[in-house]
Amino acid sequence: MGISGLIGGCAVGPDFQAPTAPSVAQYTAGAQPQGTASSTGSGGVAQHFDAGMDIPAQWWSLFHSAQLDALVRTALANSPLIAQAKATLRQASETLGGETGDTRYPKVDLQLGGVRQQIDTSALGIPNVPQAGPFNLYNASLNVSYTIDAFGANSRMLEGLQAQVQNQAEELQAARLTLAGNVVTAAIRQAALQAQINSTEQMLQLQRRQLTIMAQRLDAGGIAELDLKNQRTLVAQSEAALPSLQQQMAQVTHQLAVYLGKAPGEAAIRPLDLNQLTLPERLPLSLPSALARQRPDIRAAEATLHQASAQVGVATAGLYPQLTLSGSAGAEQTHISDIANSLNVWSLGLKLMQPLFHGGELRAKKRSAVAAYDAAAAGYQQTVLLALQQVADSLRALENDALTLQSRTQAAENSRSSLAITQKQYQAGGVSHLALLDAQRQSMQNDLDRTVTQAARYSDTAALLQALGGGWWNAAETEASPR
Repeated sequence: MGISGLIGGCAVGPDFQAPTAPSVAQYTAGAQPQGTASSTGSGGVAQHFDAGMDIPAQWWSLFHSAQLDALVRTALANSPLIAQAKATLRQASETLGGETGDTRYPKVDLQLGGVRQQIDTSALGIPNVPQAGPFNLYNASLNVSYTIDAFGANSRMLEGLQAQVQNQAEELQAARLTLAGNVVTAAIRQAALQAQINSTEQMLQLQRRQLTIMAQRLDAGGIAELDLKNQRTLVAQSEAALPSLQQQMAQVTHQLAVYLGKAPGEAAIRPLDLNQLTLPERLPLSLPSALARQRPDIRAAEATLHQASAQVGVATAGLYPQLTLSGSAGAEQTHISDIANSLNVWSLGLKLMQPLFHGGELRAKKRSAVAAYDAAAAGYQQTVLLALQQVADSLRALENDALTLQSRTQAAENSRSSLAITQKQYQAGGVSHLALLDAQRQSMQNDLDRTVTQAARYSDTAALLQALGGGWWNAAETEASPR
């Protein structure tokens, strides 16, 4: 315990109390989903929400993709955002350490000096005294000062700085969670876009072949010119869609490179294969009351609230007296060798400073601190509400994604069956080549729609894991301060 703890009195201002946990029983309006529907094919498993399941620290490992795991680990190791958050945490910690030493313990300073002087005795009204020559005057002093923290101004200030350290520790965890979520989402989107590009290029080839056949049939009088124009429009629409997909692909690849801490031109990022990802069948679903302990952004908002509470105490203590002890001891000699052997100058003092009139400044500062606390409390509540909303949105998204995938899968299976029938009819001469190409195009379109919905299930699964806090508390080593 420092001297302030021995001498100081009580700390004025409010003692911080952590906000109560959310009292709601569920996340969503209406019946909260307990699981999702299933469908055949890759990514079609039913998912079940398990309140007793914990989240692994490396939550992205639930997708069982070594390539995805490597992307996330590279980002966490190399991202400037993480480096920035770590440096900010170190800055807050060092500020706390400096202020702790400055306020809890006395300041002790050693002062050494020497001057060469000439005294004119005639100027002092002593004309008949012989004029002395120049001489040296040496001085040494040890000065001690200490401000007694009688009303806890320093204690509350240190309390606020400790809360700031906690805030930065939580912000570091939040940055890691956000970065990991962004990498997973971007990688899944990159894979989905690559699948869309491949399918669009294949469909475009079929449409161009259809266009060639239709042009020949028009020359032979087999179709109307309007049919040919409609096909040309379809080809043009597909050709227009391809650059947009390629632009989106470039953007998400550039974004992934930045997440990995690299310039876009330096990163060659191979897209994932969606079919190589594993969709988790069991997903954790913490109670709303536990969410405030899990989400780093909520914990950071709580630390901000704690800091604001401490500032109210600092402003309150400013209304009360301040006591400062000071003392010094030293020597002044004309020979430097005599400094260490004599003590001829010393002082001891006690200073009381009581604010009397500051034009309302001090009470206004207290009211300002109270208003800042109210703002932090409202900000905390808003952060909690947004966290609850994100979990609720993810649950509904997963529920609807599964239903959509079920329908898309059925449509894809139906189109594949139709294609098989059409192929047999074509081989038997029952339908034209144009009809076969059209059946192939419809089958590819339905497969593409299913792939997009499949990717949405993976993305929304990652969004749920991120919204629940990402399992940082299960890490073997964490830089966040324990609560």
